[in-house]
Amino acid sequence: MDPMDWNERIAREIKRLVRESPANRHPGSDSPYFDEPLVGYASLHDPLFQEYRVSIGNFHLSPGIFLESAFGPGSGRGGTVICWILPISASTRESNRTGIRMPSREWAYTRTHGEAFNNGLRKHLVDFLTASGSRAIAPLLSDLFRTVETPEGLSSTWSERHAAYAAGLGTFSLSRGFITERGIAHRCGSVITDQVIAPTPRRNSHFGENCLFYRNGSCGACIARCPAGAITRDGHDKKLCRDYGYGTVVREVGERYGVEAPGCGLCQTGVPCEAGIPG
Repeated sequence: MDPMDWNERIAREIKRLVRESPANRHPGSDSPYFDEPLVGYASLHDPLFQEYRVSIGNFHLSPGIFLESAFGPGSGRGGTVICWILPISASTRESNRTGIRMPSREWAYTRTHGEAFNNGLRKHLVDFLTASGSRAIAPLLSDLFRTVETPEGLSSTWSERHAAYAAGLGTFSLSRGFITERGIAHRCGSVITDQVIAPTPRRNSHFGENCLFYRNGSCGACIARCPAGAITRDGHDKKLCRDYGYGTVVREVGERYGVEAPGCGLCQTGVPCEAGIPG
């Protein structure tokens, strides 16, 4: 099959599952966690994946290592990193937009149950590719995926935002979120396959091009939106962010909402980049 045909076939399947799956629905509602996704592709041998081992840390693994860990030496000689962005629905974003200290219940459900759907999507795509005769692995579901403590805070052996950047889906923000053509309020996903698929062109020349702060210094709305003070004009403090999101927020609303990881997301809503690239 032509690499471009694979491009369209995989994108159709991802979009179909997001559109049709009952798991992409708020409890007792027809309202989805996520709207139609964006899909992009990066070559297994894109130089960025080696650069990440310097800019992120040598603990960050290249996509070929994930393939070879699952399928043996030589299986990582060629292939593709498939990436998707799941835009959070307008109603959920609206519910979180008025928050000052705590996320809305809808946002918390999206962080917990929506990410469970995302895991299902990862598994589904691996099965879809396997049934098509390809080998595939979802890095976040792999035994090689783990978190790593660094001087800047918690990191991991695979970053889906950085994979999405390589796949031409957007750029980074002052808050270290990822701004796509559908904005910064989303969840990411990725699967690595030995199937060669036409890569998505990267149209951005700077890692922060979609962020108004990095583009011309005219924004910084996420600074005021962060209740933990984790975002400043100097960037994002991972430790403050994590302590608040996985400590304070869990203690205050986790039990009430009935979820273990409510998230926060206040810096992703009520900002110019919430649902698109700001002009």
